[in-house]
Amino acid sequence: MNERRVPTSRGARHTESARRHTETARRPAEPAGRHTETAGRQPISAHDVATLYYLQDETMAAIGARYGVSRSTVSRLLKQARDEGLVRISVRPVDVRGELAREIETHFGVRVQVVPVRDRTPSMQRLERVAALAAQLVADEVRDEVILGIAWGTTVSAVVSRLPQVATRGSVVVQLNGAANTHSSGVTYAGELLRAVASAFDAGVLYFPVPAFFDFADTKVALWRERAVRRVIDAQRSADVAVFSVGSFYGELGSHVYVGGYLDRDELADAVRDGVVGDVCTVLLREDGSWADIALNARASGPTPPELARIPRRICVVADPSKAAALRGALRAGVATDLVLDEESARALLERHRGRRGRSPGPGQRESASLPAHAAESRQ
Repeated sequence: MNERRVPTSRGARHTESARRHTETARRPAEPAGRHTETAGRQPISAHDVATLYYLQDETMAAIGARYGVSRSTVSRLLKQARDEGLVRISVRPVDVRGELAREIETHFGVRVQVVPVRDRTPSMQRLERVAALAAQLVADEVRDEVILGIAWGTTVSAVVSRLPQVATRGSVVVQLNGAANTHSSGVTYAGELLRAVASAFDAGVLYFPVPAFFDFADTKVALWRERAVRRVIDAQRSADVAVFSVGSFYGELGSHVYVGGYLDRDELADAVRDGVVGDVCTVLLREDGSWADIALNARASGPTPPELARIPRRICVVADPSKAAALRGALRAGVATDLVLDEESARALLERHRGRRGRSPGPGQRESASLPAHAAESRQ
């Protein structure tokens, strides 16, 4: 039996084409990770490809054959999955749980990751390698609705620059210590750092626009009563994760607190006479871990060691063996749960601890006859 073909007029074909075009234009955009390629009648997404490749160990050729697409299409979708944070790849250093790490853990009660770095590696290269591992550790801790506390500084800046993209919902990044001084507001530097973290994790930001050190302790006490400031402090104390380094008078790279004009020459000299070897979040420390009776700390904006200790996960990052005294003081003050450092810094810390050379000088004593050169040049 022959079927009759009913001719379609040019106007009808035009109307049908316009209808299909309109329906396509109204179709909502695909969310991240759900953008699909059409392979025959079976769609393929970056999430599908990543699952098959990374979790089920299928080859790109096998995935392409399954969906009827080219190997280059599979490769592009895998890159999309990595770029959108659907996939994170990390390489764990061989010496992560070596003898150095175990000995530091035994002495100080922290989890330790030691980054393999050759002796006499330039300071910036050492910092880059430590920061890369620390950035992955931070990313592993960030989930939906996490509050992440960040203390500004050279080392933390290096960590932040290496954070992978991890999409989260409801997370917040909060500044742990003030950054303003008499030379600048400090807002640009600290603000850029926090915005970079927020961008990596799709998080909100809480800034802390106060001086790193107040001129008068009474001013700090009064400001801490203000509701706007209390909101930030409450977020700091509710943080799930904190990331910071250790400042040191004697660091190779020069800690911002001591070279950035935050303390004048007389204040620095007083701190050295008082036995101070460094700081965490602008709170000054002696090598024995004591801090409460150091006069400058009444004017410091950062959380004290007991306040910091309320945060469940506290990641301290160090990439400078000359910070051994300051790091020992920080660990004895109980500020960290996790420590990421290079091999040379780990050895320097243990040698310092075994030799008891770090016994804190008492008030009126100095570890050295004069201020370090970079600190002596600060705010003449």
